[in-house]
Amino acid sequence: MPNTNEIRAGRHCVSKLHVHLVFVTKYRRRVFSKAILRRLNEIFEAVCDDFEAELVEFDGEDDHVHLLVHYPPKVSISKLVNSLKGVSSRLLRQEFAELVTRYWRGVLWSPSYFAGSCGGAPISIIKQYIQQQQTPD
Repeated sequence: MPNTNEIRAGRHCVSKLHVHLVFVTKYRRRVFSKAILRRLNEIFEAVCDDFEAELVEFDGEDDHVHLLVHYPPKVSISKLVNSLKGVSSRLLRQEFAELVTRYWRGVLWSPSYFAGSCGGAPISIIKQYIQQQQTPD
C-alpha cells in the first residue's frame, strides 16, 4: 500500500488530496452486517482503483459508512461518489438477496452524502476516527 501522506505528481500538477466521505442508508435503515461491510470495502476499493484513487480507510455501522479516499485532482468528488454509491447498491442487491426486502423501492443509499476535506486534521486522526466505528457483529 502506498504511503497515504505521499504527494502525487502529475505532468502539470502536484497534489495531496484526501476526502472523508459518509454515506447513509435510505431512511437510516439498519441493513449492514459485518459480511456486507466487508463486501462494501472490496467494492469501494475497486471503484477507487478505476478512478486512480486509493481507499485509505473504510468502516461503518449498520446504517452508514465512512471512507477516507486519496484521489488525484482530475477526479470530481461528485462523480466518484455517484459511482461508489451506484456500483455498491447494484452489486449488493445482486449478491445479498436478503437486502432487497430492506431497500426502499430499490434504493439503498440516501441521495445526500458528506464530503469533507482532510487538510485541517492530520490523516492519522481521521483514520483513527473511522477505525473506531462500531462495526456490527
